[in-house]
Amino acid sequence: MKFLSCIAALFMTASLHPGLAGAEPETVVPLWPTEVAPGDPVPNPFGAEQDLSKTNENFIAGRRLIRLGNVTRPTLSLYRPKNPPPASDGSVVLVCPGGGYHILAWDLEGTEVCEWLNSMGITAGLLKYRVPKRPDVANHSAALADARQALTLLRTRASDWGYSPDRIGALGFSAGGHLCAALAAAATNDATRLNFNLLIYPAYLAETTPAGRLTPDVSITKFTPPTFLVMAQDDGVKVENPLYYYLALHQAKIPSELHLYPTGGHGYGLRRTSDDVTTWPNRAADWLRARGLAR
Repeated sequence: MKFLSCIAALFMTASLHPGLAGAEPETVVPLWPTEVAPGDPVPNPFGAEQDLSKTNENFIAGRRLIRLGNVTRPTLSLYRPKNPPPASDGSVVLVCPGGGYHILAWDLEGTEVCEWLNSMGITAGLLKYRVPKRPDVANHSAALADARQALTLLRTRASDWGYSPDRIGALGFSAGGHLCAALAAAATNDATRLNFNLLIYPAYLAETTPAGRLTPDVSITKFTPPTFLVMAQDDGVKVENPLYYYLALHQAKIPSELHLYPTGGHGYGLRRTSDDVTTWPNRAADWLRARGLAR
């Protein structure tokens, strides 16, 4: 009985401390020097950071996932390839989990993705951005501030962390895909731009009325990078999001790639199911290798 209690305690620890679920990052860096992130309310109204998954919530591909909530101390966790070690002219990807700007799908769309990127020789920076939505501000304003700070950190630390400052991309899922698109739209010069972007079942990119118009916060500019997009047609978030975004990229003559699949729904991450949409990592790997961004 004592042994079973110890196992249960270890499981709970892994749930509440997501760094213990999967590979360990090489380093974890706070994004802001102050205890309270810029613009956040004082005192903290959100409660302690924790895994908000419930026992009766749907599993993904037969496995549970960490739904990390109440994030008030945003961080960047660095995952570097171990064997062979990263090259100084290699790439780095800022990984942005989704969760509707309410929680972060921390392992499904975070740590598991970092391990996959490492397998291709790519350094990964996992962004723990602030959730849930802050009161009286736009859904993603705190998250975008965190993403911009993380991008600055990745670029200024490139020589220390062993990759090229000109090969910095982002990869986001659902709300995290919207965050990556908003990060691209927020660029004002070469120092603040992404060099490539991958948006996986992205949300919040398009307005339904009038049909075909992008939301203003993801507008296409001269700093928008080449982009890879994936979605299933039966995704409840609506396939129009990547469709309209791709069309805007095409009209701006930004080289990009869109993959649509008939079924698969939403929120599968890297986990393989019977739906072909979950083969998207193979398509993404091809896209990255074709651009010299992955081994």
